[in-house]
Amino acid sequence: MTEKVMQLNQIHSRHHVFWVFIIVHFSVLLFSAFSADIPPRKILNGEKKKPRKVELHIEDNRVFIDNGLVEVTIENPSGHLSGIKYKGMLNVLETRNNNNNKGYWDIVWDNEAYDKLATQHVKIITETDELVELSFTKMWDITKDHGNSVPLNVDKRYIVRRGVPGLYMYGILERQENFPDAHIYQIRIAFKLNEDKFHFMAISDTKQRIMPSQEDRDESRCQVLAFKEAVLLTNPTNPQLKGEVDDKYQYSSENKDNKVHGWISDDDAVGFWVITPSNEFRTGGPHKQDLTSHVGPTALSMFVSTHYTGTEMDVLYKKGETWKKVLGPVFMYLNSASWDEARHYRKALWNDANRQLREEIQSWPYNFTASEDFPHAQQRGEVNGQLLVRDQYESLDKQLMQAKSAFVGLAAPGYAGSWQTEGKGYQFWTQTDNTGRFTIKMSDQGRNKINLGTLIYDPPRNGPTLWEIGIPDRTAAEFFIPEPNPTFVNSILNHDADKFRQYGLWDLYSDIYGHGDLVFTVGVSNYSKDWFFAHVPRRIGNETRATTWQIKYELQEVNKAGNYTLQLALAAASYAEVQVRINNPDANLPHFTTERIGYDNAVPRHGIHGLYRLYSINVPGNGFQRGNNTIFLTQTRCHDSFEAVMYDYIRFEGPAV
Repeated sequence: MTEKVMQLNQIHSRHHVFWVFIIVHFSVLLFSAFSADIPPRKILNGEKKKPRKVELHIEDNRVFIDNGLVEVTIENPSGHLSGIKYKGMLNVLETRNNNNNKGYWDIVWDNEAYDKLATQHVKIITETDELVELSFTKMWDITKDHGNSVPLNVDKRYIVRRGVPGLYMYGILERQENFPDAHIYQIRIAFKLNEDKFHFMAISDTKQRIMPSQEDRDESRCQVLAFKEAVLLTNPTNPQLKGEVDDKYQYSSENKDNKVHGWISDDDAVGFWVITPSNEFRTGGPHKQDLTSHVGPTALSMFVSTHYTGTEMDVLYKKGETWKKVLGPVFMYLNSASWDEARHYRKALWNDANRQLREEIQSWPYNFTASEDFPHAQQRGEVNGQLLVRDQYESLDKQLMQAKSAFVGLAAPGYAGSWQTEGKGYQFWTQTDNTGRFTIKMSDQGRNKINLGTLIYDPPRNGPTLWEIGIPDRTAAEFFIPEPNPTFVNSILNHDADKFRQYGLWDLYSDIYGHGDLVFTVGVSNYSKDWFFAHVPRRIGNETRATTWQIKYELQEVNKAGNYTLQLALAAASYAEVQVRINNPDANLPHFTTERIGYDNAVPRHGIHGLYRLYSINVPGNGFQRGNNTIFLTQTRCHDSFEAVMYDYIRFEGPAV
């Protein structure tokens, strides 16, 4: 059964209008979960001592916040984070960098311009024994700043709490009506950690290892591969890494899974973690992929980007359009392990970071932030309901089915599926339980509780299933992913679930199908072995050529007067075009074409999906014949190996009954 997005109901709050969006998956979705079986902690964060009160000191060019566990230094008035003192480490950030290149916000905007959001004023928002919150601000001036800095009013907030070993950061960005047009492609916070200390990176239970250094990416120590982000380590400072590939996109993660990642200093048994307890301020929905940590050592908190979506992400802010948004808070957590954990300190630090993540999630939305633009729990609304699915061809008794594990969300109004490319507002997502019930807590100053009752979803279908290829889960992960070329392996990805992120898999299509393109026979072929994960051009010598895949199937009977439907769901597309022909590969005009679609670049960025697209293609019965039939899928674009599509799911339906 296919999946589709459905707009169900309009929800009004005092400040926002949302549509309810639902993603229905009819396969069981498995998500990474942090183990609850964590041994007793021996993490040293000073919790056995009575926490010291928080102290604030402001100098002409620096601001210090100290709670006895961490001492935070912020440049005054730029608002750049220049130091974090923790345990015996005088600074966990890279001291050799300039202050604007240690811990900083940045934005990529018009024509790839780059702005690190240096501010002009500092203000004490809260100063008590329990908490200090500071505000670093800049008001955009059209007479001075036009063309020189991104047209935004900026308010960067820092919070240090008593007894908490870390730092909370959030930002309030605003555009006024008279601000000029601007494209804002990326908004993030970046942390450049001490290169002499932090070498071990952890971004999931399985993706953890000693990493190359920034020096290892110099041309004298590596070979640049098909694009600048990917390099082959030829002479790394750590000989054990020789022959491995490094590419920051190999460490990407979906928003729903990107909750904690960071680095460990082996010398000190100290961890630095970026913890994101909510996705409501991120764009693109729960499946949007983005960067996490990578060589530097660099840790990122991504809020907005065009990664895996391209310019289809809505990033144009028009003159006359007012806008204001709170990004964060996110939490920079520090921990350390005791000596009796020396043999297992990495695991202990990682487990403790996940324990802290659970605490932060339970505390969301935070009640200690002072900005009126960030509503606390008592200021938020709630939406409840139950989702049922009606599919007369899937359920033999035609009973309504409970939508288990479906994603249900609130997002800005738009066309079905527009939440994927919605780049400016908030999104609130949850998953249904085993009975299809859900509860969404949303930003709503009116504190409304809305019960949507029972929602019935009619999936896209025109007739009974004659055959299907794949699983409707918005990814190509179930298809054939070849073993990577041993010359281009990244050992952090040595798990089946991550194999699709290995470098150069696209090139293996030409090796496997060197003498002819893919042919899939329904009832004989196995899509996990015989359907390549990406429909890419075929390399012949120094040229790349368009490829045509065939789906062969048999029809016992044909209703010449009826209409058949080809449900074609794409998991990704980049500068591609899929043409569909029925039984005649040489027809001048295809029966259907997607035309040129996609900018998501998912193939070279090692993503198993980008933006989802669904095409319901009507085919008159007189185009088929009794017995053997063939559907030809031609990906016509072939300037390079990255003009490609990934299929999510294909279903062939007979005429309506």
